[in-house]
Amino acid sequence: MSPENGVVDVGPPSTAVIQTEDIQTLAEEYLLGTPGFLVDIIVNDGSQIRVIVDHDENTSIEFCMGLSRHIEGALDREVHDFSLDVTSPGLDQPLKLHRQYAKNVGREVSVLPLEGAKIEGLLTLVEETHFVIQTREKRRIEGRKAKAWFEEDHTFAYTDVHWTKVSISFNKPRA
Repeated sequence: MSPENGVVDVGPPSTAVIQTEDIQTLAEEYLLGTPGFLVDIIVNDGSQIRVIVDHDENTSIEFCMGLSRHIEGALDREVHDFSLDVTSPGLDQPLKLHRQYAKNVGREVSVLPLEGAKIEGLLTLVEETHFVIQTREKRRIEGRKAKAWFEEDHTFAYTDVHWTKVSISFNKPRA
């Protein structure tokens, strides 16, 4: 096109697509040697990038901003048109990685097994192939009027659950 008809040709539009693997490499480069770890990367239409990162201690806004700047600084806006969102997993999001389970030992969780009803209890043990939830309930003792607390351990293989979520409670922790 020519300038006389009001349209200026600036060359062909960019067809470069951002690959998930490229974002993963950049994120892992930044996270190396830090307590942070990658949970998930989603690249939609090659231009909408969502990086979900967690942290062994606490995922701060500053930590997410640093990762965002690192990724954005490595991508060329002249070649790629993209939006980038670096975030921590939301409280409503299920645990995805062994490392997330490990960091939440001692916290109340809800587990939805592939078979059976949802179970809520204390995450007490995390191993390579399974984890343990301890439930606690008051039951009547046979022959007595009083009730007593009974604790029971439930072991789950990671592959046997739909999801595990950290429970948010504003009540006092277990005694």
